[in-house]
Amino acid sequence: MLDLHRLRLLREVHSRRTVHAAAEALGYTPSAVSQQLAVLEREAGTPLLERIGRNVRLTEAGQVLVTHATRLLDGMEAAEAEVATVAAGRAAGVVRVASFQSAFLSIVAPAVRTLADTHPDVRVEAVEAEVEQAAPALRLHQLDVVVGDEYEGQPRAVHADLQREDLLREHIRLVLPESHPAAHLEKVPVAQLADIAWAACQPGTGHREMQVRVCRDLGGFEPDVRYSSDDFLILLELVQTVGAAALLPDLVLSRGAPGVAVRLPAEGTVGRTVFMLTRQSRTPAVAAVAGAIREAAGVSLQPGRSPSSHPNRASGRPRSRR
Repeated sequence: MLDLHRLRLLREVHSRRTVHAAAEALGYTPSAVSQQLAVLEREAGTPLLERIGRNVRLTEAGQVLVTHATRLLDGMEAAEAEVATVAAGRAAGVVRVASFQSAFLSIVAPAVRTLADTHPDVRVEAVEAEVEQAAPALRLHQLDVVVGDEYEGQPRAVHADLQREDLLREHIRLVLPESHPAAHLEKVPVAQLADIAWAACQPGTGHREMQVRVCRDLGGFEPDVRYSSDDFLILLELVQTVGAAALLPDLVLSRGAPGVAVRLPAEGTVGRTVFMLTRQSRTPAVAAVAGAIREAAGVSLQPGRSPSSHPNRASGRPRSRR
């Protein structure tokens, strides 16, 4: 009889392409994984992996087993969730959530607080992670819910095997020093910021790509990006202290941006969508967490919190990065 644990190892190796990467992800040594896979091949009576350079790929028999392993693991998860629900008399179990940081603070944390009252038998474990790293872990049942972001004009990869739900769309706003000549305008032409230094996230990030694209497409210039950090608080500090400009989303600015001017671009709007990913089949506990996240997202940018209701300046100090 095939062992479900070994089938999971096979699926990890298939997803991560190397035995070493799968072992690291699961907390095993590569030799331990190799030994377990050798046992699985003896159980199956046929080779399941073949080496291609430093990577490995599944044989046809290995592909068949991985397909069935996914169904079996989904069924096992559903069975465990149903047993926990029956035992508790309501939704119960552990739900693992990953989110980028500004949504973690404004959406996930309030959702967890609500769930403590509405679903006390659901244990939420949350971690900060970007969607590119989190989506594979979602498939492998290492995560259950992923909250990600997608800048307008920069679509994320389509995950046809996962369920995507858009939570909110927020504006991306120009943040500039109050001393800048354009700061008094209700909407600022991006072209008027061609001679100012810019602060942005690190090269290769969606935020950096968005900021460069906006300056090129709306302003007609290549931005002078002198300051780089993936921490939005640092970017805001750079606007305040060294007079840089930046493009930042509502979820960050809604928590306050003292001493700077927050404006929409005059040439047109720029947006970001915050979305949620789960596996296609949601257990009662995952459905409860997804519902709480959806509800928290619905109030995260209500008037009074969003800079759209305070076009000149937001008050307070931000505490999120992304």
